Amino acid sequence: MLGILSAGIAPGLALLSYFYLKDEYEPEPVSFVFRTFLYGVLLVFPIMFIQHVLETEQLLKSDLLDAFFGSGILEEFFKWFILFYLIYQHVEFDEPFDGIVYGVSVSLGFATVENIFYLVANGIEHAMTRALLPVSSHALFGVIMGFYLGKAKFTKGNKAKWILLSLLLPILLHGSYDFILISLENWLYIILPFMVFLWWFGLRKVKKAKILSANHFKKQYPEQKAQAPV
Repeated sequence: MLGILSAGIAPGLALLSYFYLKDEYEPEPVSFVFRTFLYGVLLVFPIMFIQHVLETEQLLKSDLLDAFFGSGILEEFFKWFILFYLIYQHVEFDEPFDGIVYGVSVSLGFATVENIFYLVANGIEHAMTRALLPVSSHALFGVIMGFYLGKAKFTKGNKAKWILLSLLLPILLHGSYDFILISLENWLYIILPFMVFLWWFGLRKVKKAKILSANHFKKQYPEQKAQAPV
């Protein structure tokens, strides 16, 4: 059991540490990042209950509905709700890159508990596949969600489009990910390039967020020298 817990927790903590250390300006308090992670942990239970009801009542009668509503919309909306209503206005969310840190935190809180449950039910031999696919994809959905929330908070003018993108893009990507897995016979040949694209897209958002944070830092502290990451 200890091995399963370790294998279930390790990928989430590794990815969270990776994205946390990318924050070069005023890193977030570990305690608040951990609290956001716990919000994601707690989300698992209401979401699993709703998914159980949907499955038991057979309300989602196609793979498309199952992928986009049963997983994409349901999971990403709850994560977005936590970020927007509990984190977005918080004083610790004080630069664009922080959106990515908190987006990843809540996503990996959810993904870590989901991963542990899966490994308990199906065995530790699935640990590597789970780390490379579901856990990584949740982290990257969080990157994209957090990037657009960070952009919305620190961009003057029309914020609504960025807030909308912070919800719709993760739903679209998450739904597409699940649809590939549950509906395509040769899913492995599609999911691998999809994950490459997801990492490329997510890391582009990381790079852009670092530049936005550098520019924000310069405006906030003009007397200090801050260079945008290359």
